Parts: sequence; C-alpha cells; structure tokens
Amino acid sequence: MIANSAQTQHPITPEVLKALEVSKRGCEELLVEADWLLKLARSAATGNPLRIKLGLDPTAPDIHLGHTVVLNKLRQLQDLGHTVIFLIGDFTSTIGDPSGRNATRPPLTAEEIALNAKTYYEQASLILDPKKTEIRYNSEWCDPLGARGMIQLAAKYTVARMLERDDFTKRYRSGVPISVHEFLYPLMQGYDSVVLKSDLELGGTDQKFNLLVGRELQKEYGQEPQCILTMPLLVGLDGVEKMSKSKNNYIGIREPANDIFGKLMSISDDLMWDYFTLLSFRPMSEIDLMKQEIAAGRNPRDCKVLLAQEIVARFHSDKAAEKALEDFNHRAKGGIPDEIPEVQLNGAPLGIAAMLKNANLVPSSSEANRNIEQHGVKIDGSVISDKSLKLNPGTYIVQVGKRRFAKVILN
Repeated sequence: MIANSAQTQHPITPEVLKALEVSKRGCEELLVEADWLLKLARSAATGNPLRIKLGLDPTAPDIHLGHTVVLNKLRQLQDLGHTVIFLIGDFTSTIGDPSGRNATRPPLTAEEIALNAKTYYEQASLILDPKKTEIRYNSEWCDPLGARGMIQLAAKYTVARMLERDDFTKRYRSGVPISVHEFLYPLMQGYDSVVLKSDLELGGTDQKFNLLVGRELQKEYGQEPQCILTMPLLVGLDGVEKMSKSKNNYIGIREPANDIFGKLMSISDDLMWDYFTLLSFRPMSEIDLMKQEIAAGRNPRDCKVLLAQEIVARFHSDKAAEKALEDFNHRAKGGIPDEIPEVQLNGAPLGIAAMLKNANLVPSSSEANRNIEQHGVKIDGSVISDKSLKLNPGTYIVQVGKRRFAKVILN
C-alpha cells in the first residue's frame, strides 16, 4: 500500500502559499502541484523539512551558469528550511545518460568520474548552504544491488513504457541502435529516489522522463511519490542555443571576474529578463519594477550592470564585482584594464595566430584567424589585419575582442 501522508489535510497558510510561489519561480513544470502544496503544508505544520533531490552525473569537471539554474532553485528551497540531497551519480555515469541523445552516450571511466566529482560539490557550494545539504554517491546502494537486485528492479517497469521516451522512440523508428543498458539508466535514477525517500526531484526539461520513472518506482515500493520540478534550459550568449561548452556560448563560474561581467553585459536586453528570473536571487517584485522603469525610459544597461555585479559577487566577491564594473567602463572608453595576465613565450619570430593561441587568448589558430579577419585583434592599440604577420622579440599588449587582454613577452 502506498504511503499517502501528504494527503492528510494541514492548513494552507500564507507561509505555505509563499513557499509554493518560491518553488514555481522560473520553473517549466511542477508535477503534481496539488501534491506539492500538501507536502509544503505538512512540513509547515509538523516542522519536518522536505527532502529535495538533485542528481548530477560528473560528466565534466567544471560548472557553467546553465548548470546553476537548478542549484539556484535548490538554494531557494533550502532558505525555506528544506533539506537538499546533492547526489553525485558516480554509478549512473558508468551507464551513460541517453536523455536527448540520438546515439548511445559513451560511459565514463572510473578515473574520469572520480576526477570530475572531486570539483563538483566545491563549485556547487558557492550556491548551496552546506549545513542543509546531504552529499551522496549512488554507488552506495547501486553497487550492492548486484545482478539479482537489478533483475528485480527491471521487473518493475515495462519496455512499452520505456519506449514512450521521445528519444528512444525516434531512435527505434529510425533504426538507430538502442543498447539494453540504456534502459537501465532511468531505472537506476528512479531507484535513487526510492533509497533517498525523495519528496521532490529537480532536473532540466530534458530529464522529465527520468524523473517520472522515480515517481512510479516509489509507488511500486510503497512510498509516497515524489513531486517533480523541471527548470528550463538556460539560453547561451548567442541568444539561440542552450548554454553549452561545446557551442562556446557559456559562462563558466570559475572564469575571471572581468570575463563573467563582460559576457553578461553582452547578452540582449530581452534575454536579460530570463537571466534575472533564473540566476538572480532578487525578489520577482523588484525585477518587475525594473521592467516598468525600463518601459518608462530607464536605460536597460543599468539593470544589466546590477545582474552582472550580483553574479560576479556570488562567485568571486563584492570587491571583485566593483572592480569588474570599473574595468568594463574603462574598456568601453577604449582603455586597457589595470590588471591583465602576463605571458612569456619563446620562439620569436612567431606568427600572430600562434601567438594568440599560445597566450590563451583564443582556443585555436583558426579562431585566431577568424578574429583577425573580423578586425577583432589589436596589438599595442593598433588593429591587426594581416594573418601572416610575424612578431619579433619584444613586449606587446594584445587584445582580442572587447574582453581578452594579455601582456605578451616574446623571446
């Protein structure tokens, strides 16, 4: 029999309704909202915090602002008094999440998982409250499950329901192979919710199917089913695609303060409001007031500065945010920041593309040439248009675009 304590009626107080409003801020979907409201009411009446789960597979060592959308939501729920379970999927990473894939995702090695997991929580703790966070690894219960336990778990879900997944359906119809182990991923993610007795699981919109599996498995195990809250995927700097390192439209949370600030200032005025809703901790009433002020004639740049300073302060410091604004204004007037990295290179005379790449101002020689073609490279204040230029020994102030500077000492 399914535990159903959330259905016990507790008073829906203004505090509970406020908690529901915080939960829904910026979210794509909340399933089932009525159940979540009852859970919130029960928690408020009994003083028992709800258990809120986020699972992350350590597929890369660094987190960008797109990843922080769900982390921000977790922090908002922590501030309401609830417990967050930060689940590192060290076991599920060995399977490979097929969500949104049109081909089998290659699983990570144990060494890759350990290396990436090492930095995950360190970065997430810049947002989460460590005192209200449980850190768990799903290998704790998945490894002991064994072959017998895995078969028993697999018996609780049908192939027909698994093929309801949009990406599986498309691959099946088009004849693209689906490996049997890929069916295990949503099952194992759902089993995590059973073990952790999750009240709410968060994820991106691309994770909805996996989250629903967790809800169904909890029913199978006689538990009260978790609610599901999906957050939209943050649009990247290009204003079109989701933020992604592979698309080079991202803002890494460990980037220098000036880079974070400058990139945020480069987003469109329209996109700024999505960033405010999903990344800022300012009340929505304050954000709505800014919209009204801009409609009445206020410069959108003023609000964008507030957003950029808030994000820089979160991942660096208030002092760094002030300095980033100062440097940004200085660059806007054609100046050079007071502090720029110094790079020593050997091999003069050195081609301009190689110099830009070796000084870490561009990721590749082709990107260097593209910037030169677009007149985006300056040396000592002069625009460079010759891709065949070779530089002799000396010291150069090099600029790429509006934000990247280096003092290059060429030997």
